[in-house]
Amino acid sequence: MSQRSNAYYLLSLGCSKNTVDSDSMAALLEGAGLRGTDDARRAEVLIVNTCGFIESARQESLDALRELAAHKAPNQYLIAAGCLSQRYGRDLPRQVPGLDGVIGTRRWMDIVDLVRRLRARKHPEPVYHLPDEAVTVGTDERGVSRVAVQGASAYLKIADGCRRPCAFCAIPAIKGTAVSRPADRILDEARRLRDGGVQELILIAQDTTDYGHDLGQKDGLAALLDQLVAAVPDVPWIRVMYAYPGYVTDRLIETMATHRQIVPYLDIPLQHADRATLLRMRRPANVDWVHTTIGKMRAAMPDLAIRTTFIVGYPGETDQEFETLMQFVEAMQFDRVGCFTYSFEPGTPSADLPDQVDEAIKADRRDLLMSVQQPISLARNQALVGRTLDVLVEGHAEAADEDGNPTGEIISLARSYRDAPEIDGYVLIEGELPTGEFVPVRVTGAMVYDLVATPDLVPQQVIAPGTILGPRD
Repeated sequence: MSQRSNAYYLLSLGCSKNTVDSDSMAALLEGAGLRGTDDARRAEVLIVNTCGFIESARQESLDALRELAAHKAPNQYLIAAGCLSQRYGRDLPRQVPGLDGVIGTRRWMDIVDLVRRLRARKHPEPVYHLPDEAVTVGTDERGVSRVAVQGASAYLKIADGCRRPCAFCAIPAIKGTAVSRPADRILDEARRLRDGGVQELILIAQDTTDYGHDLGQKDGLAALLDQLVAAVPDVPWIRVMYAYPGYVTDRLIETMATHRQIVPYLDIPLQHADRATLLRMRRPANVDWVHTTIGKMRAAMPDLAIRTTFIVGYPGETDQEFETLMQFVEAMQFDRVGCFTYSFEPGTPSADLPDQVDEAIKADRRDLLMSVQQPISLARNQALVGRTLDVLVEGHAEAADEDGNPTGEIISLARSYRDAPEIDGYVLIEGELPTGEFVPVRVTGAMVYDLVATPDLVPQQVIAPGTILGPRD
């Protein structure tokens, strides 16, 4: 038997939602007797869980597939999974010679069946598994958890797919419409994560605020959060990502403000602030709602941290529309802002719009918007100097001087409630603190994206597991 038999290599690209799908596929492969390896040369099955959301992500996915295909041995099978596969399907083998199998987002749970079909095939033609039906979550998950654990934090997928009509986005075409997972499955997984020592649950979906709509629920996310707090009262942090404008309800605000476990943090991608641009985007265009709702949230949660994203250079965006966006960012004083240039997406409604914006103008507008936001982020970080925050330690690094030269000193990398993994900043702390534990620190300095702090207790002291944490004075 080949040394590679029953081993798989899985490369996950793209967002945290893709990471959950990758971990679910890995669990199914392990259950079928395959073992994971980090060395592609030692694997019989090579899988790339691709991202196909924007051009740069598509190119990264194609590059990864081509690299594996170029070095693939005769007794290895290369499979493209995920968004790129779902979107381009049977055209992928033309772009990646040597590709053996293609499986889309809508039936990730059939990965073991695809491997069996590849092993049994008698001809080298690619094997496709791209059913039209979008069955992504719920009763057909093959018993695997829809989670991805990263250190002391875990992403917990509560729904998949999207029913929003955004003109620039291909996700509904890739994933299908929104499908909510049964609450009892989510709560069971939360309990297992708690029992495994997870300190932070991060709820994810294409649109978390749409949770329960397909189940006939109103305020489904708020109801789920109430149940989650009751089910795992000793998980210190519960974080909500990917909220949709117009669907942050009064009940959701009240639920977040009432429960200390739910960190006062919300990721709400607004995408623009000019009404005409938002209408072309097919996004909620009531900017007054944004002002009113964020005002309500800040009144209910004075320590609230808000992250949002914007797209600049959308087709037809005029100088005046862009100026409206910059004035909005200045007025709203967001804690975190991500800015992206519009990516032309074939097959989306925005691809047919006239007045496409020049790439150089897009880049200039991105830089201008961030030049407005960066002093705001810095000021909001500086306001925390002198405060004590409970932070979750994620790892360690060697300190560097102003020229980037290593100093030999060890610092700890941690996150406060204001920092979601991978996308926000760090709290940089003197000394080597225990990874995966909460530690109180005193903020001593601030940068645009990161904070500097010292332990508020001796390094050996940590916060007892299960302690419910909140912002401090």
